[in-house]
Amino acid sequence: MSALLKLDGEITKKVEMFKERISAEAEDLVANLFPQKLSELDTFLQEECLNITDLVGLHSDLNIPIPEPVLITNSHDNALDNHQGKKRKIAAEEEQCEGTKVYAFLNGMVQSNPKLVALIERIKPEIRTLMDKCNTVKMWIQLMIPKIEDGNNFGVSVQEDTVAELRTVEGEAASFLDQISRYYMSRAKLVSKVAKYPHVEDYRRTVDELDEKEYLSLRIIVSELRNHYVILHDVITKNIEKIKKPRSANTDALY
Repeated sequence: MSALLKLDGEITKKVEMFKERISAEAEDLVANLFPQKLSELDTFLQEECLNITDLVGLHSDLNIPIPEPVLITNSHDNALDNHQGKKRKIAAEEEQCEGTKVYAFLNGMVQSNPKLVALIERIKPEIRTLMDKCNTVKMWIQLMIPKIEDGNNFGVSVQEDTVAELRTVEGEAASFLDQISRYYMSRAKLVSKVAKYPHVEDYRRTVDELDEKEYLSLRIIVSELRNHYVILHDVITKNIEKIKKPRSANTDALY
């Protein structure tokens, strides 16, 4: 290699040290952290906070009061000749109604659902941990992929399949974080609707429905995180020989 590419000795030494560090860290993750995390997440799934059967208990008071309705009367509607014209005018005005102008909330800030926020704040670090550890293990396997040669590439295909699985898990974990962001945004829009149309009960019920849906989604996320650790640990340990030594030592003698 040195004849084709001039490499600085000090830089090469740093690269090799990095590879050794990644290798030691990744092997420890697969052997120890992955089983530990799947056990922790399985215990988490058994906790009461993730096994609420009556989802009504998840509902959160929006703290947006319903104002008293205002009755508007027209004292100049006695003339029979103008009755129909005024009805049409009132109907047109109702069609243009844009709801209540909201400048401030009388009771202060509208809080997020505290029970769901507590769950989310507990789950988000687990998602980030999975993404980070998958990235480390993926780099470890990629660094062990040998140079491209003809024949005896079965072990290399095992490495590539494992890397693909790790990349898929990373992508799914990132989608979990995106899902949580979308929940907050959707809820904010609904709460704004409640403030603008405080007399419409359906908007209030939709907020409760959204909270219930998010709760179920969070439980699924924890279950998926646990399953990812189980599957990755299983796949890597079953194929560890091919992953670490994709080609046998006597390959040259066979071909």
